[in-house]
Parts: sequence; C-alpha cells; structure tokens
Amino acid sequence: MSYIHGYDPDTLREITDSRECQERLDEIGSQRSLHALLERVWLLKVLDRFDEALAISEQSVRVARMAGTRRDLLRARILHATIMQCRGAYAAAEQELTMCAEEAEGQGWASIAAFALQHRGKVHYDEGDYEGARRDFKQALFLRQNAGATDAQLESTLLAIDAADRRRTREVVAS
Repeated sequence: MSYIHGYDPDTLREITDSRECQERLDEIGSQRSLHALLERVWLLKVLDRFDEALAISEQSVRVARMAGTRRDLLRARILHATIMQCRGAYAAAEQELTMCAEEAEGQGWASIAAFALQHRGKVHYDEGDYEGARRDFKQALFLRQNAGATDAQLESTLLAIDAADRRRTREVVAS
C-alpha cells in the first residue's frame, strides 16, 4: 500500500493522509528490524515529527551498518539525510546525499543513485538553487529511465523538474 497520494507542486513534499500514516506508525510500534525502522523514519518525517525521525534515522544507520547490506546502508543514509534537510541542515544533507549518490553510481546501483540525486535536488530546491536542483532532477530522471523505474517514480521526477523550471523562471522575471 502506498501512502503517497501525490506531490505538492510547490514544495515537492509528499502528499499523504496523516491518519493513514499514524495508523501505520501505531501498527509498527517499536519493531526493531531495519525495514521497520526505515518505515518509521519516513512516517515520522511525513507527519512532521522531525526530532523523533532524526533519532530513529540515526538508529537505522547503525543497524544497517551492523546487520545490513551496503544497499541497506545507503538507503538508511539517504533517509537520514532527508531528515537533516527537513531540519534545515542543508549543507550536511547535501554532503551525505552526494556521497551516497557517488557510492551507488560506483557500484552500478542506478536506482539508489537516482534516489539520492532526487533528494539532493530537493535540498538545492529548498535552498533556492533551482539550477542545481534541475541538474540533479535531470540526472535522476536519466538514471531512473535507464533502470526501468515505475511511471510514478518518473512522474515525481518530471514534476520536480517542472517545479524547478517554474521557480527559475520566476526568479528571472523578478530580476
């Protein structure tokens, strides 16, 4: 079941039903598997509970480092970076996402690299660097297309490119 019902065209944030997300969070409870931890982080993030999400994301990175695969660790680090972004730590989030994207590309894991680049683009977007955001979104689109991504993944990236273009155009017109 997908909890994402679309993306806000201005903020690029996931549109979710907070009741559904809270119910799922309650279902998961305090499960400690890596999958459950990552899901809890994401649910807390979309519920705007960033302090809790940060603590659990740090735990998920530790668990992935000890008991997960390299792919698991990259996913946990990317999710952790998105929490840093939500808390306004853009430089730290950008640095972590860059390292994750480079490692994933080096391993040939295009879908994970695209995931990291999509989120790094969102960091640039939040910072007002719409050219940098557009560059990352375009690279994520290329990787996703080559990896055979779903229509929903491609659509979210196309929406992000469009949003960055609109913001960039507004800046040029306002100048």
